Amino acid sequence: MTIQKIVSGGQTGADRAALDFAIEYGIEHGGWVPEGRKAEDGILSMQYNLVELPGGDYPDRTARNVMDADGTLIISHGELTGGSLLTRVVAEKQGKPVLHVDMGRLIAFDAAIDIHEWMAANDIEVLNVAGPRESKDPDIYKTTRNLLETVFHIDIIADTMPRTTRLFASGKDSAGIEKGVPRTVEQAVDHLMDHLPSMDKIRIASAKKESLRDFTDLLKREFGLDSGNRELIENCKKVAGLSGSDPDADLGARGASMVILRIFWEKLRQSGHLRVVK
Repeated sequence: MTIQKIVSGGQTGADRAALDFAIEYGIEHGGWVPEGRKAEDGILSMQYNLVELPGGDYPDRTARNVMDADGTLIISHGELTGGSLLTRVVAEKQGKPVLHVDMGRLIAFDAAIDIHEWMAANDIEVLNVAGPRESKDPDIYKTTRNLLETVFHIDIIADTMPRTTRLFASGKDSAGIEKGVPRTVEQAVDHLMDHLPSMDKIRIASAKKESLRDFTDLLKREFGLDSGNRELIENCKKVAGLSGSDPDADLGARGASMVILRIFWEKLRQSGHLRVVK
């Protein structure tokens, strides 16, 4: 799944951000603009390949852009109002896929994952992007531009990155553990940041915290947690604040994996890695 074309109405704010994104990344762009190429900052520049709608005004071009796209993405900070609300209503009436992303409630990485999954589920190649104009939301241009870039890079990674199942390939030490395997949580997290394929990082970063257990088998195997790497398990216990007197002190391989995964998950989502934009 790859974005083939972006359409928008040419207004300042979210519309303009989508068009500028398309131009920068070499994606075909288009859409309908009101007669006279009207926008709140004057006449829309001819660098944007939008077509005037004869006799049409903002609501008319909104309906045509929704109709001509495979789906409509609406980006906002908060509840929809005005033209953005109209866009959703029109899309619903036309029976077209529509997704509203409220960036007042989501971090950018979660929003990008939601958009990518929605686009894939609805086979969207021509994407209509809408949202508030700049006078209503001065931050919406930057938010929209950054969010589309994140979705674009997730899409590229998902389509091209092979999945790697082994992180270590340097033989085993006398204890039967792979050489170079981390002995502390900090080393384990750093090793994952440096060597785990981007697709796996995306899967982990986009997972809900309670779903991290799904990735424990990878860490148990790669870090020797189920075959004798007691040093790392003990360090995981220390990081988790467990002592010998605690009933859960025998953390085990799965529990140690969860300690590493939680810290790695938090670091991925906070570090700006993979073009995550806060």
